[in-house]
Amino acid sequence: MVFVLVTITYGCKKIMPSEPSEAEVLDGPIDGLTTAQLIQFNKGDADFGEVFTSATGLGPIFVANQCASCHAGDGKGTPFVQFTRFGQSDTLGNTFLNFGGPQLQHKAIPGYTPEQLPLGAPKTSLIAPAVTGLGFLDAVEDAFLLALADPFDLDGDGISGRVHYNVIPSYVALRPNSIPKNGKYICRFGKKGGAYDLLHQTSGAYNQDMGITSLFEPIDVYSGQEIDPEVGTQTIHDVVFYLKTLKAPIPRNQQDSDVIAGKNLFNDINCAKCHTPSMQTGYSPIAPLSYKEFHPYTDLLLHDMGSELNDGYTEGFALASEWKTPALWGLGLSKMSQGGQYYLMHDGRALSIEQAIQMHGGEASQSRSLYNQLIENQKNQLIKFLESL
Repeated sequence: MVFVLVTITYGCKKIMPSEPSEAEVLDGPIDGLTTAQLIQFNKGDADFGEVFTSATGLGPIFVANQCASCHAGDGKGTPFVQFTRFGQSDTLGNTFLNFGGPQLQHKAIPGYTPEQLPLGAPKTSLIAPAVTGLGFLDAVEDAFLLALADPFDLDGDGISGRVHYNVIPSYVALRPNSIPKNGKYICRFGKKGGAYDLLHQTSGAYNQDMGITSLFEPIDVYSGQEIDPEVGTQTIHDVVFYLKTLKAPIPRNQQDSDVIAGKNLFNDINCAKCHTPSMQTGYSPIAPLSYKEFHPYTDLLLHDMGSELNDGYTEGFALASEWKTPALWGLGLSKMSQGGQYYLMHDGRALSIEQAIQMHGGEASQSRSLYNQLIENQKNQLIKFLESL
């Protein structure tokens, strides 16, 4: 009997898949958290996966019933769980906010009718971004981003990235050394960089994605009336802490000769002018995030991406053709959360990195042209580098 048990155990070990390395998954906390912080991280992780029902406040109209359904494995979403944005206040003339904007709640609990898109409303379809490493992006000081910006293209390189100065809700706490302008503040989260910080982003997601009210966002998306919070303030704070302390994606195969060559090509064709390789955090109350260099491959700025990516939708003070540079770190792991298939760009329309590059217009047109001039082997090296991030 002992021999049989040993044989079975050994056989199971041989056929069971090996555990993925830390560099092959997006989940996991940053290094250096205290025991109490790890407890809060795990609590936020559990809350991030909570499935809401009508009994716990879902809806009555909604997009998803849990955070994790759009951010599987903390990675990118897919067109199968995309969401539609339309309308905002009249900051830029997109005046459909009072028709149910800024988000279309296309699902409903029994007895209720989902929203319909108002006739003539400018709209965009979006897929959820990966949520790893966000605490580092949150801790970058405003002055760092302003130093990267060149809104009037004074250096004449054809790239004129700008920070998104937007109106912010009263409940957010300003980050240290904030630099306001005309009553607006530099925002950096969301596809157009419309959200100020992770509390702003998270509270809005509970409200607009799941129809869940909180102390921060108390207006019910169905009735338009203020109602009692349906999720606790501590839960919101725990999820925000979880998002702040998710580790940054870990690069892979950095000593591979093709990866090294691809990195050089990335710089040569000026991709790094928008997808900034390195950033520096300022002070953060979470010590492991303070004064750290990190490598997200984004400048967190708005760029005009040309007519092909102009879908008529504005957000905050970002124009319809303007999109925030997405971080490229973790790009090579995206397929793991997307069912084995890339869905890239803001709406997931690009099914490969090659397709995504070809959709770069506007300020990125020159880089796209330089990419197209590369020989096939060089293109493969560049893509191999991007997949290593």
